[in-house]
Amino acid sequence: MTNLTAFLAQNALKPENEKVVVSKRFVQDGKPVEWEVAAITSDEDDQLRKDNTRRMPVPGKKGVMVPETNYTAYLADLAAKCTIFPNLHDVELQKSYGVMGAKELLKKMLLPGEYDEYLATVQKINGFDVGMDEIVEEAKN
Repeated sequence: MTNLTAFLAQNALKPENEKVVVSKRFVQDGKPVEWEVAAITSDEDDQLRKDNTRRMPVPGKKGVMVPETNYTAYLADLAAKCTIFPNLHDVELQKSYGVMGAKELLKKMLLPGEYDEYLATVQKINGFDVGMDEIVEEAKN
């Protein structure tokens, strides 16, 4: 039997925050400023998904409802939740862009391509970068 001590909470490696250059447009001392991004827990992710899921009626089936997740809103919430620096909740920063709210600020700060790339980075940091095909292929080897 395999020793289960590696799975004990105190022995599990904690994910480290990552520093990434999100945009070359934010510079200090001539160098792009790095943003700090952290992973969230599965419980926090579940809550974000729940917050962005609505029950929608099935056309042609009276009284039948199915859950439908707005993934665009979910990813915006995920990115805002994972951003440690800059502090997207800073009132002065929000005022400078004329917005209220962390995810609104993030969208206003970044160009569309930067925003899409940042969403991909946040997903990767949270472990969404490995597809099932890759896991199966790795298991075969």
